[in-house]
Amino acid sequence: MGRRKGNQARESSQKQRKGVAPSAKSACVVRENGLRYGHGRDASLVVAARPASGQAGDVVGNVAGARQIVREWLGGFQLTEFVAMGLPEIDDRKNVWRVPLLVLGNGANGQRALGEVVIDAATGSVCAHTEVDIIRRRLAASPSAAADNGEEPVPVKRSGHRQPPPPYVPNKVVLGDAAEVLPDLPINSVQLVFTSPPYFNAKPEYTEYLDYQEYLDSLRRVLLRCYEVLSEGRFLVINVSPVLVRRTSRQAASKRIAVPFDIHHVLTQIGFEFVDDIIWVKPEGAGWATGRGRRFAADRTPLQYKAVPVTEYVLVYRKATDKLIDWNIRTHHDPKLVKQSKILGQYDVTNVWRMSPGHHKDHPAVFPEQLVEKVIRYYSFVGDLVLDPFARSGIVGRVALRMDRRFFLVDKEPDYFAIMFKELSSLAAQSGREVFFETDTL
Repeated sequence: MGRRKGNQARESSQKQRKGVAPSAKSACVVRENGLRYGHGRDASLVVAARPASGQAGDVVGNVAGARQIVREWLGGFQLTEFVAMGLPEIDDRKNVWRVPLLVLGNGANGQRALGEVVIDAATGSVCAHTEVDIIRRRLAASPSAAADNGEEPVPVKRSGHRQPPPPYVPNKVVLGDAAEVLPDLPINSVQLVFTSPPYFNAKPEYTEYLDYQEYLDSLRRVLLRCYEVLSEGRFLVINVSPVLVRRTSRQAASKRIAVPFDIHHVLTQIGFEFVDDIIWVKPEGAGWATGRGRRFAADRTPLQYKAVPVTEYVLVYRKATDKLIDWNIRTHHDPKLVKQSKILGQYDVTNVWRMSPGHHKDHPAVFPEQLVEKVIRYYSFVGDLVLDPFARSGIVGRVALRMDRRFFLVDKEPDYFAIMFKELSSLAAQSGREVFFETDTL
């Protein structure tokens, strides 16, 4: 009986290697290693040391092994002559290899993806994959499917040429409308955009738009200019949250507008590619000022439930390019600056960031400095130019200066310009830096 079971196990393994799709029972072995991650209540922190790829004793320990298994799997479905493989990557948490499937002849540029094969590194078995029928239909729809030459594509050679230094723009604060100011900035002069747009009619000091569509149109004009001056492949990070429009009477209903999702549509139409949705979590008491949840807390009647908002989005986008992020690192004009920017110590491993709101005596809604530090740390290099087109109190400039980045701040409110003039002038004098202030467009 034992010998029979052993033969059956070997036959099952051979079938999987030949391309028979596994049953639901043969799921990937998921290996969670708690020692790799930081402990405590804030699970967003992780120790700096990166775990080694794979586990000791794994059947599949390198890229070549993963490719061979997928090659045999493709052969079981007579797909070897039509499908190429992208770069296999190890998923350390689950201890699996993920191998992209690409249209043969186009795979080197990663433009025509067909699907993915997942291999259990411990056993060498294919534990998940894109449905074969879907792969075949995608192949049939590809204009390059008939141009097969029977060979896997040759990877594109990495260019050894470095990018030229971007146009130099000094630390500057401008009083004006960003949609009118930014067109005069040199193209490719900005390496990071970090901003939070003004609220839509959420508070009396922001009621400056005829309607919500006018608000979105005004943002579109500014964000389009940000796209034009941003360097190729660099990042735009925007802090935004749904907005509560209070009811006008007891007979009227309040409304909560999903601003982040509409801004996402604006950004992708402009040409930005979505990268991440980071959730900024505030202390629980931070959301009670909105008034949401009080009625339900008193009555506990179904349908009246409304969650108290204690989160905001920090949405991350990248200016569209066919180049990988690695290109901006390898071809940076000054390798020393890249090295100086290396992130040491603990960092946020998840997309949940916990921190208290910021405070400023002259501004009702200001970034916490911790948030600005994180964004600048993760999405820019030392010496980069950071742009905030809705600068308000100028906190992006203050933090950028401290972190050895340059800044370009724009705001159209004279009161906020006066705040920035006072605070940034003082900070610049203390640090021996220059800051220029302009009250008209460039």
